[in-house]
Amino acid sequence: MNKVKKMEILGDSARYDLCNYGNYNTDNFLSGKLPGIYNATTGNGDCIPLFKVLMTNKCSNDCRYCVNHSAHDFSRVEFTPEELTSIFLDYYNHRLVEGLFLSSGIPGDVDVSMENMVEVARKLRFEHDYPGYIHLKILPGSSYDLIKRAMSLANRVSVNIEAATSEGFEELSTTKTLNYDIIRRMKWIKRLMKKNSNLAPSGQTTQFIVGASDESDSDILQRVDWLYKKMDIKRSYFSPFKSMKDTPLENKIEPNPKRTSRLYQADYLVKSYGFDIKELVFEEDGNMMLEMDPKYTAALSNMEMFPVEVNSASYKELLRVPGIGKISARRIIESRKQNVRFKNLEELKNIGVITSRAETFVKLNKSYQTTL
Repeated sequence: MNKVKKMEILGDSARYDLCNYGNYNTDNFLSGKLPGIYNATTGNGDCIPLFKVLMTNKCSNDCRYCVNHSAHDFSRVEFTPEELTSIFLDYYNHRLVEGLFLSSGIPGDVDVSMENMVEVARKLRFEHDYPGYIHLKILPGSSYDLIKRAMSLANRVSVNIEAATSEGFEELSTTKTLNYDIIRRMKWIKRLMKKNSNLAPSGQTTQFIVGASDESDSDILQRVDWLYKKMDIKRSYFSPFKSMKDTPLENKIEPNPKRTSRLYQADYLVKSYGFDIKELVFEEDGNMMLEMDPKYTAALSNMEMFPVEVNSASYKELLRVPGIGKISARRIIESRKQNVRFKNLEELKNIGVITSRAETFVKLNKSYQTTL
């Protein structure tokens, strides 16, 4: 099989690993372009084209949601480290991509698969003096030494956690375990980064498959909060479950696309806004409401905190107001330092506050702006 056909197969297979800050419910591969080019959007909105591919779609694991699961009878292909290095450099030298995102199936010994990925990174760094971005997936069950080698070559590494609980993980696979194959590897990565800050300087991330198991939003977000606090995870990604033909879960109903969007919003509240999980609102089944964003529902359930006096509230209090983000909250604080007092909603709108959301929850010079 020629390299282009391999790229079409293995580039397409890589779509289910996320590394994107935006477009949560789309795969973001560039249609009409050469296979494997993926537009990743960074936290500040920049678009970075990455070469995103699997070493192989051969796999001995039985992940029930995955098109590459061991029992699926379809075309299996693989790249050698030399082939993949050559293809990436061709893309890179023609300025088609600015970085590499590399993962792999596990056809047998996990360390053999991990070794092949590390070898691609080694060749790029030391044989071709490639200075750019490399993100390596750490395969479940990889050895400590190979993880350390991967981290010495990559800017970022990640281990896909897939499920929030041991029970949920067992629903998805019988060939891997959450605590041994996933959490233990995350602990090793954290330990290695603590010893040497030059190892994977952009840190580690992870990914959940949302809707493949019966776990609730509450289950997922509690695990996310734990990962941030205990594992120093830099970012969590939420991949909506896709029912695919010839997989054990092909007849399972896919989650509402809004669910992952709400999880990202709640994740941001916890990680960047300092919200406690207890401040979020969950329904009886443990899921969030799809029709309202979690910051708004959190405010409605804590109306004793509102309305907030904009001209005297702390930064933390301002962040609890729907329609006031981190940038607009900082602008309010800075304006007050210059003895500016906000008198009406139009003045707040001019500094970036979404007043249609905020007006119910704020006071200006002790004056209510509206009632709920």
